[in-house]
Amino acid sequence: MESTKGLDPRDGALVLAHVLFAFAALLLGGIAGMLQSVVRGGAYTLPGGIGYYQLLTAHGILMAIVFTTYFIIGFLYSGIARTMGGTLLPRVRRLGWTGYALMTLGGLFVLIMILLDKASVLYTFYAPMKAAPQFYFGLALVVIGSWLSGAGIFYQYIYWRRTHRGKLSPLFGFMAVVTMLLWQIATIGVAIEVVVQLIPWSLGWTETVNVMLSRTLFWYFGHPLVYFWLLPTYICWYVIIPELIGGKIYSDALARLSFILLLLFSIPVGFHHQLMEPGISPLWKYIQVVLTFMVVVPSLMTAFSLFASFELNGRAKGTSGLFGWVKVLPWKDVRFFAPFMGMLAFIPAGAGGIVNASDQMNAVVHNTLWVTGHFHLTVATSVALTFFGITYWLVPVITGRVLTSKVNKLGIVQTVLWLVGMLFMSGAMHAVGLLGSPRRTAYTTYQNHPDAVLWMPYHVAMAIGGVILFAALILMIVNVALLFRAPKGTTAYPIGQSEAPEEATPRFLERWGVWIAITAVLILFAYTIPVMDMLGPDTYGAPGYQTW
Repeated sequence: MESTKGLDPRDGALVLAHVLFAFAALLLGGIAGMLQSVVRGGAYTLPGGIGYYQLLTAHGILMAIVFTTYFIIGFLYSGIARTMGGTLLPRVRRLGWTGYALMTLGGLFVLIMILLDKASVLYTFYAPMKAAPQFYFGLALVVIGSWLSGAGIFYQYIYWRRTHRGKLSPLFGFMAVVTMLLWQIATIGVAIEVVVQLIPWSLGWTETVNVMLSRTLFWYFGHPLVYFWLLPTYICWYVIIPELIGGKIYSDALARLSFILLLLFSIPVGFHHQLMEPGISPLWKYIQVVLTFMVVVPSLMTAFSLFASFELNGRAKGTSGLFGWVKVLPWKDVRFFAPFMGMLAFIPAGAGGIVNASDQMNAVVHNTLWVTGHFHLTVATSVALTFFGITYWLVPVITGRVLTSKVNKLGIVQTVLWLVGMLFMSGAMHAVGLLGSPRRTAYTTYQNHPDAVLWMPYHVAMAIGGVILFAALILMIVNVALLFRAPKGTTAYPIGQSEAPEEATPRFLERWGVWIAITAVLILFAYTIPVMDMLGPDTYGAPGYQTW
């Protein structure tokens, strides 16, 4: 490993604040999710006037936005501190804390409005459903805070490059920059939606809102959000996992190229979420679907690189045969086991994504529980399990402790329990989605319609899976608490090294002006004419609706 030295205590405090807030959001979101599953299964009625869609909004925002964003920023700050100077610059640390404060203030605004049942607009929150103004103010603060946190990462990287002229930047730092660059560019759309459209509309300054533009601006952000979750997951798979298994990174150049391709092709593709909407030209939908499928290329590059690392590690340890490398992987180490299970889950998750992005197949599964099942395989399995695996070594690195055998075994149990719960829940969602069961609906038999009655066993299976997942979540929270009580000791920050010798990584991969310019050109090409059509004289606005 690169060093046995931990993080600077000041950096550790910043990282730990993000990680603990992320797990607090995970717990609250998990409670909401478990209640949703048992309500939808017909086994439970919510008490005290709590609304199903209130829970649905809380679950989506807490899990998909708050948990992921806080954990990702904390993880990225830990990595740039470790690999780019050994500590964060004072200005970077201030930016990190300021961003954290603004995100937390905004997040509390959002949560309070949901709890007061003034913002049951689901986590997609686009028009015409209208929330209280404070909800949108909170969202704006979350975005601004995340921008400041991203600026800190950029500043650390720029300073490192300035003081290490002629040297290739550390792979972790490079990947962190791509991740936050993706986030900064993608959130421009949702920031415009919230500030220009939704806040004036919610305050009554405008009577109507352009719904098509609102949805388009959201999905300009909404699909890259998926890759904002996945890129830090890939960082763990590329950089951390090879070190944990005692191997090497297969190719530094391939890893960097895959991240650049993900930056280029994960933003101008939002229309594949709007394939069923009549207000967008089929030509522009087709163009964005083609760009969507370009993302398959870096994803396959990632899969090739990971399994090449496993294969080379096995060969170095004397294994033979097609799958001999499997025998020497550290299956009993939760720091590897949890992320690896996330990798395997991403295979069916990626296949489901191809279905969602295909015009004809999307027509079959659109707005059904298939989509929800796909969503839970990606963020709630591949991403969540990888984040759990990171936690088992990151918290000991920060706190100066060691992962005990007891917590490691409990972590293995927790991972298996999570997989079983997701098999029930996501599997049932995929199956019943193909039968036409809609998403985003509370328990109903549609007046005992025969089709709806046939869906109910699948909904019960979803409820069983939801309860198992909640048990796994509670065990994860217990494990995090146990990490703080683990024996004192030294835990290394596992940064992998590349195979040697290898071809020199091309320096053009760090010509950021070129890649940002190409990204901008692709975005302008994919969105300019459609957005101009949405602003034309034939568009109509809608008043706000409160459906809860």
